[in-house]
Amino acid sequence: MTPPPPPAAHGFRPAQRLLDVANAVRRDPRTSRADLARLLAAHGETPADLAPGAFTDADADALRGAARRMTAVLTEPDADRAAAALNAVFAECGARPRLSRHGDHPWHLHVDRGEDAGWADWFLASGALALAQLLTEYGQPPWGECAAPDCTVLYLGTGPGSARRYCSPACASRTRVAAHRRRRRGERGEQTEQGEQTKRAGQTRA
Repeated sequence: MTPPPPPAAHGFRPAQRLLDVANAVRRDPRTSRADLARLLAAHGETPADLAPGAFTDADADALRGAARRMTAVLTEPDADRAAAALNAVFAECGARPRLSRHGDHPWHLHVDRGEDAGWADWFLASGALALAQLLTEYGQPPWGECAAPDCTVLYLGTGPGSARRYCSPACASRTRVAAHRRRRRGERGEQTEQGEQTKRAGQTRA
């Protein structure tokens, strides 16, 4: 079962919602309807909207497909290609922007094709809008796949400091330790080879 993220403190966080769903589907391409519903609920969707009759198995399957499509954007480091992919999503799923408010949530921006848009269209349009805003703010994709060799987790690098390359400090630390050990092994190998060369040279002179 995929653990849900903590609820957002203030309104919606569509970029993080996109990331959480994409990571869940990446970990398990058959992520269940119930697990997807829990993730969406943690990001502010109402129990009524996520009931089996409103969020069906077919909706969950379409959402999984949408998550895979957006994963292709989340793993794209080139700004021009990312922008082209986002524009393609807008052309397919977008509509005139509108402000919407429902439940206890504040006003927020929607760019999908109306309140009756399917779950996949809504997810694609809202995710594309969130990434487009980040791309215009940072000038390049502030997202990516963890650079650790044994990790495929997607991350958002929107915090302060230098550009992020890892999904967590743990992955960054493991990668640095592994690189340090490789350098040490290489240095020992060079020292051994130098010692052998010196030994052979001494034997030749003798």
